[in-house]
Order: sequence, then C-alpha cells, then structure tokens
Amino acid sequence: MQQKKAPWYYLLLLILAGETVFILPFVLSRVFRPTVLDVFGLDNVQLGLCFSVYGIVALASYLVGGPLADKYPPRKLIAVALWMTALGGLVYSTFPSYTVLKILYGYWGFTTIFLFWAPMIKATRVWGGSNAQGKAFGFLDGGRGLVGALFGAMGVLIFSLFITSIIAEASVSESRDAFRYVILVSAAIAVLVGFLVWFFMKMGHNAEQAIILEKISASQIKEVLKLPSVLLLMVIILCAYVGYKITDVFSLYAQDVMLYDQVKSAQVGTFLLFIRPVIGVVIGILADRSRTTYWLVVSFILSFFGALLFATGIISVSTTALFFISILIVAAGVYAARSLYFAVMERGEIPLVLTGTAVGLISIIGYTPDIFAGPAMGYLLDSSPGVEGHQHVFWMLAAFSLVGGMAAWFYFRLYSKEKKLR
Repeated sequence: MQQKKAPWYYLLLLILAGETVFILPFVLSRVFRPTVLDVFGLDNVQLGLCFSVYGIVALASYLVGGPLADKYPPRKLIAVALWMTALGGLVYSTFPSYTVLKILYGYWGFTTIFLFWAPMIKATRVWGGSNAQGKAFGFLDGGRGLVGALFGAMGVLIFSLFITSIIAEASVSESRDAFRYVILVSAAIAVLVGFLVWFFMKMGHNAEQAIILEKISASQIKEVLKLPSVLLLMVIILCAYVGYKITDVFSLYAQDVMLYDQVKSAQVGTFLLFIRPVIGVVIGILADRSRTTYWLVVSFILSFFGALLFATGIISVSTTALFFISILIVAAGVYAARSLYFAVMERGEIPLVLTGTAVGLISIIGYTPDIFAGPAMGYLLDSSPGVEGHQHVFWMLAAFSLVGGMAAWFYFRLYSKEKKLR
C-alpha cells in the first residue's frame, strides 16, 4: 500500500540527528585529529584501536539493531540514541585514560548503531518513496555533511577562542582546556536534537504502524540473505566505507606534509566537510534523473583516480592548489558513493518493510572497516612517518576503490537487465 509521504521537516530532523549522533565519536577526531592525539596522549595506532573497539561492538549491534528497527517507530529509537551518546560526551570531556577511552568507544558503538543506524536508513527510505530514493539519500548524506561542517566550523571557532597563547605554541594543557568546551557544547546539542526528534519527527500513528512488523521470522531473514543485491551491497559498502574512513587523515596530511598548524589543519578537515553537502545534493538529483546504480560506479572511479594523485607522491608542500584539487576529487568519489549505496536498495528489490533487517545484515560486512581501517591506517602512518606513510594509506584507498567499482558495475549490469525484462 502506498504511504502518504512524510513532510520535509521530517527529513530535516533526520539529517540533523543523522550527523549529530556521530559528532562526538567521529567528527571531532576527524576535524581535530592532531589535537586529539596530543590531548589524549595517543599515537595513530592507539586511536585506530579505539575505533576498532567501536567497530566490534557495532558489529553485534548491527545484527540485533536491524530487526529492532522493523518493530519500533524510528523517532523513538533515534532520540534515545542521541541522549545516550551525549552522556558519553561527559566522560570524553574528562580526558580519561586510554583504557577508559576504549570502553567509551565501545559504548558509543552500541548507542550510535543498536538504536540508531537501521532506523535512520529505514526512515529515509520511507521518506523517499518509490521515485525519489536518490534524492532522499543524497539529501540525507549531503545534509549530514553540512551539519558536520557546521559543527566542525563551530568547534574550530570555540577552540581558537579558548586558546590564550599563540596557537602554534599552545601547551597540551591549554589545548585540553579549549577542546573540553568543544566536547561539552557538542554533547549539549545532541541532547537538544534528541528532544526535537522525539516530539516532532512524527508520521502519524497509522503511517508508523504500516512500516512495523510485530515479529521478524527466520524465514524472512533467509529471504533477505538470498537477494543478490544484499550480497553485493555488503562488498560495495565495505569498499566505500574504507574510503570514507580514509578521509579522516586529510587534516593530519595537512600537518605532516603541507606543514600547517593545528587550526589550519583543522580548517582543512572542515573544508572537506563542506564539500560533502554539495556532493550529496548534486548526486542525489542526478541519480533520480537517470540511474542510481550508474552514478555509484562513477563514484568509485573518481575515488580511485583521486587516490592515485596522493599515492604517487606528486602532492607536496609546494603544490597547494593540487592538494585542494585532489581533495575535491577524492571527496567527490567517496561522498557520492556514501550517498548512493543505500539509495540502490529500491532497484535491488529489497522489501521496504524488511529494510531494517536488510540494513543490519548488510552492515555486518559493510561496516567492518570500523574494526580494521583505523589500526591499518595507524600502522601505515606510524611505521613510515611523513609523506611515505600517507602514500601507503592512499594506495589502500585505490585498492578498495577498484574492488568496490567492480562490485558496483556488476550491480548496475544485473539490475539494469532485470528492469528491461519487466
């Protein structure tokens, strides 16, 4: 039965919540990576292992949280996830020991995935209906990128305001005090967004009940697993997500290779975040006007060639323009793939009512980079300090982009043929 389309503000709240929940565990460390390493006394491998703990907990959370999204209204699960994640921010602001930090990332792996991830994807698919999946997911990821960029810009502003000395000469203690304010403001905003979602992201009782199942059976799970689209999306998302994780190193690249200070390197991370909303909106519109699967292939091609620009070592402190052009190419590919990989679910014939279950199963494989990507990048960076380590990281991106592009091409060919036969 065709459902009445949810209003625009429903998607806006979804966008706001969709990035706010990840600000504390991911966005701050992406924008402020050099600062995070300093104030917590970590090296790249240790930070990567924190992300691994997150990924291990998230893995189990995907499996259980997927079916949960098919049983309860998305807004309630999303709001609770935001409040619980914000609570972890209070612990984060105390700059705990490395052991406690790993436990905290495990906690965030639960709060941001078990109650949040599948409900967000399902709610987006519901908003997009049968004819606007590219727009729905493109706007979701683009909007999340804009929210993340605004958080990043806000964080840089707060951080710079509370640094009392010359930024390049700031002590670890001064950086810690300034960064604490960034953390606490981020946590407070997460609490506020949770209330907005709970009270305003409503569809009406009948509409909510229409997308909920009382019980998820084993046969329904087997039905989802038999779909070729589900198996292909596992590979596609895994490869695309490696690319997304690698964007975390751009601010560090700016410091290590381009020789920027802490604030300028954080501004590079924020610049990257501002690219994301533009890519999301543009690719979403293009995908709905042609084929989402075609543009998914194009996105992997872009990320592959962008990765080669960094991997070959032609970017250095004297090639500032090329540095930013290369960031644009990599970002265009990575963010386009991220915007589209769930948008192709409709073409892949995955039932709407089983979206949560499908997302949970796909994510078990697709988001394993949360476990291995951080330590792998940390090892490559720390074992070959400077330019060489960064080159190795981007060769890693090139390899995964190639595999992901092949899987996306197969998906495109498979479902294009099936559509012609109808």
